[in-house]
Amino acid sequence: MSFQNLDALEESSDPLELIKTVQSLNALRETLVKGLESGLRNDASDVAIAMRQKWRLCEIGLEDYSFVLLSRFLNVLENLGGAPWLAKNVEPKNVSSWNDPLGALIVGVRQLGLSGWRPEECSAIGNELLAWKEKGLFEKEGTEDGKTIWALRLKATLDRARRLTEEYTEALLQIFPQKVQILGKAFGISENTVRTFTEAEIRSRVIFQVSKLCTLLLKAVRSTLGSQGWDVLVPGAAFGTLIQVGSIVPGSLPSSAKGPIILVVNKADGDEEVTAAGSNIVGVVLLQELPHLSHLGVRARQEKVVFVTCEDDEEIANIQRLAGNFVRLQASSAGVDLKPSENTHGNASVKNLSAESSSKLDVSRHNPSLSVGKTSLSNQGAPSGGVILLDDADVLTCGAKAAACGRLASLAAVSSKVYSEHGVPTSFCVPSGVIIPFGSMELALEQSQSMERFTSLLEMVEIASLESGELDNLCCQLEELISSLKPPKEIIDNIARIFPGNVRLIVRSSANVEDLAGMSAAGLYESIPNVSPLNPSVFSKAVSRVWASLYTRRAILSRRSAGVPQKEASMAVLVQEMLSPNLSFVLHTLSPTDDDNNSVESEIAPGLGETLASGTRGTPWRLSSDKFNGHVRTLAFANFSEEQLVSVAGPADGLVIRLIVDYSKKPLTLDPVFRHQLGQRLGAVGFFLERKFGCPQDVEGCLVGKDIHIVQTRPQPM
Repeated sequence: MSFQNLDALEESSDPLELIKTVQSLNALRETLVKGLESGLRNDASDVAIAMRQKWRLCEIGLEDYSFVLLSRFLNVLENLGGAPWLAKNVEPKNVSSWNDPLGALIVGVRQLGLSGWRPEECSAIGNELLAWKEKGLFEKEGTEDGKTIWALRLKATLDRARRLTEEYTEALLQIFPQKVQILGKAFGISENTVRTFTEAEIRSRVIFQVSKLCTLLLKAVRSTLGSQGWDVLVPGAAFGTLIQVGSIVPGSLPSSAKGPIILVVNKADGDEEVTAAGSNIVGVVLLQELPHLSHLGVRARQEKVVFVTCEDDEEIANIQRLAGNFVRLQASSAGVDLKPSENTHGNASVKNLSAESSSKLDVSRHNPSLSVGKTSLSNQGAPSGGVILLDDADVLTCGAKAAACGRLASLAAVSSKVYSEHGVPTSFCVPSGVIIPFGSMELALEQSQSMERFTSLLEMVEIASLESGELDNLCCQLEELISSLKPPKEIIDNIARIFPGNVRLIVRSSANVEDLAGMSAAGLYESIPNVSPLNPSVFSKAVSRVWASLYTRRAILSRRSAGVPQKEASMAVLVQEMLSPNLSFVLHTLSPTDDDNNSVESEIAPGLGETLASGTRGTPWRLSSDKFNGHVRTLAFANFSEEQLVSVAGPADGLVIRLIVDYSKKPLTLDPVFRHQLGQRLGAVGFFLERKFGCPQDVEGCLVGKDIHIVQTRPQPM
């Protein structure tokens, strides 16, 4: 297409022509970018330098023109009816009205990639959008409604694309404002111009049009699904003053915040503990997506805190307008309602609500299941070599997590002979493992002549002030002390003999204050993947890091909140064979959103499970499997940007590699038969474990080839 035709097309009202024009601009930009990166790059002549400059200016001009045409396209789309028009035109086997908007988003995202903003991520998003556009909508996908599956799959990629635009904005906000303020003041530029510079820089780029298009399409998809942008992690009702904070951390609440609090939180990384930020927090509204079964989600459920997420811009604006008011948050599988409380809100009523909330939050202090079991610190329970085989693990010497893994190993042997009521096998495997028992850390302290200092620090931590920074300082000292320890040589030697020389291991916690019925401590302590006992330095450091995680600030505050004395906490170390999974999953055998005892809810991520459990931005595949009739329902599709893997060719150095994920190539997204069969198998395994352990279970595992491996189970927080 010649440049002479571009001006005429700018005024076009034909969406298809506008898209074709932007596609042509993409092709031109790609040619220029390749030229800049190839032959001319190594030519230092004046002619080559001048040509590179001309090409770069031309490439920038093409990006600016794309901005204009995408803006024009959005105007045309709004004139046609925008999101309501698109939602109305979703019909079985016919979503042709979506082709042009999706085509515009594809070329917009690829423009971002050509601009150098996360090109691999842009390529993956573009591939997904193109695949869903070409796939279209079927009346049925397997046994499920085709329109619902189409909308859920598209929503996952649209959320990922919007996340890409938010990360761009965050990057500019980290780079510009402070420097612009300094330069603006130095050059005497008006304060208003300085203040709006970064916003103008964002709004004048293609990223702004991509963001607007994502917002419009997401609104249409939510309308198709009957959703308002809310997601419920912990249902219930809560009354409190609505306060907005950046994150859930101690000290984030203003000192004036009294009585029950409902937090509006901008971001979470999945490692937070809600009540550590304030014992009077009774509800949380998080303004980002979060896996239901992530560590933060599990802990919020355990702490009895009503927890929801919201992604819709209009709903978020409504929420923020209520900041500072006393509100009622009602959340259930039917929806979310947040509004000013209709009750009388005098001081007395607030005080009563506060007392009621505190009673609810502190119930764990009086829960007999939370009393920390006595541990064997003498290390006399260990055989020669200082380790205990997985089959011999018990709670007294190895902790609840390791003991449960030992029982899992024995159950795996019989699981292949058991079938669900609808004929699905419950078979699973358990990775081999050993335990470095309670008392080993104390033995290392004695051998290094550090026990007296350790005891002194622990006594000071028990009474340390949070506000003065004293606690932070003491925690750092404890972590440094424990991290410097080396496990006894006989332990390292014995583990090296037990496992084959080429095996990769994962070193995990098994404390006496985790995996209890009232205190799961999910994600609170360290797990170090990809280590080998044949590398004593790396392996020893991994063990000491797990020991030291018993004394992080979060761990200390968690035990304070639960009323557990610090001196009663002990750490054993579970060492298991490292698997290289295709998929990792977490199962809750009692649905966490509606307490449905008939279904197992699973969340699944590509690669290693840390992506899923830690609260990484994004959503997993989410399936609900009926325990009795085998019906599987898809609740969400995955959109994590990365998967974590262990390179078998790389060193066993405690690190993992991260790869960009393209879900248009993932069977769990594409193949309804595979999704249904995996959901049935996970449901059968979860129900089997629930019956064997006698209560609802929180199960972690993975899929390696066609085999399900279970690596952990604990009582599900209720």
